[in-house]
Amino acid sequence: MADLTEFLHGLPYGALFASHPLLLLALIALGLAMVGSALAKAVPALGAFLRGIGSFGLVAVLVLTIIDFARLNPDLALPQLGVPEQVVEGGETHIPLARDGHYWIEARVNGHPTRFLVDTGASLTAISPDTAAAAGIEANAMLGTVRLETANGSASAHLTSIDALETGTIAAHDLRAVIAPTMGGMNVLGMNFLSRLERWSVEGGTLVLVPRETQPPSRS
Repeated sequence: MADLTEFLHGLPYGALFASHPLLLLALIALGLAMVGSALAKAVPALGAFLRGIGSFGLVAVLVLTIIDFARLNPDLALPQLGVPEQVVEGGETHIPLARDGHYWIEARVNGHPTRFLVDTGASLTAISPDTAAAAGIEANAMLGTVRLETANGSASAHLTSIDALETGTIAAHDLRAVIAPTMGGMNVLGMNFLSRLERWSVEGGTLVLVPRETQPPSRS
């Protein structure tokens, strides 16, 4: 995978394709379908074969796009599409590993339901501009800005503070965050949230979050 990423970065628009592999897959599928149509009269069997592969590829892109949209949209509760539901056991919140290899939590930001990708490599929690607007969060001029390094390059992000971020039996108040416009609408839960817990661990493919003080499970 690393070799493929390096190869793509060496091509024109390679960085774009490396960051958006579904776009590359769609273009390849479309190209195969077009070639198949062009060969339909001269070589019917080959033309039909290529069109079939191209059509299958386009359908696969559509399905994967729907899965990504469902994963990032908290209004769609579709665990069967790759985002398993988190559960509360005792005072612990358990988040199963999703099919994409990540942990996603259902949370409430100032009462607004949304979804976060758990990223232990991120020092700060990041929210999208849409989430910030829905939760009534504005950039804090006194806190300033930071530079974020993402797959799409370096960009400036405004620092802010979340009054309340709740998930399962956990509530974090006055949590520092950044409003990140370059992450494709995704929200990321960083180490500044995890460090407030009594402990967190991965047990049998499940992320276990244990708060210092348990609150009633939030309705996300």
